[in-house]
Amino acid sequence: MMPTVAMILFAAPALAAGMHSGTHDGHEMMIIGHPGMNAKADRTIAISMVENEDGSMAFDPVSVTVKKGETVRLAFTNEGEYDHEFVMDTHEQVMEHRAGMERLPDMEHADLNAIRVGPQGKGEIVWTFTSAGRFDFACLIPGHYELGMKGALKVTAN
Repeated sequence: MMPTVAMILFAAPALAAGMHSGTHDGHEMMIIGHPGMNAKADRTIAISMVENEDGSMAFDPVSVTVKKGETVRLAFTNEGEYDHEFVMDTHEQVMEHRAGMERLPDMEHADLNAIRVGPQGKGEIVWTFTSAGRFDFACLIPGHYELGMKGALKVTAN
């Protein structure tokens, strides 16, 4: 393998990773939280991934509010004709991930805070939110963010 190719292959996971702070039940923790247990989900929030007739793309809803300590099942439905993804993290980490996706548009994700859903597909993330604050979510497939696929995630203190 050529050194440049090796550097790209080994750098890609780092570009897609969020800010970590130790482990929880064998999982790396992020500022936004950690994967939750399906059986402990307090509620389900349905999120659609849509493509509009004007060429824009969006999440519906475009903002989500949860409580610190809450475990939520985020249930995704891709209503469009293109792959879409959902990545949630701090604004800074989402922007870093976005820059990485622009450099390596075919990058595959192994992030626990992200999911890629094919056309007309479904998927879910079960997540426990551990820090209050404002976070972002976005589709970082090149061009999708610019077409409107982004949103706000608010985690309230309680």
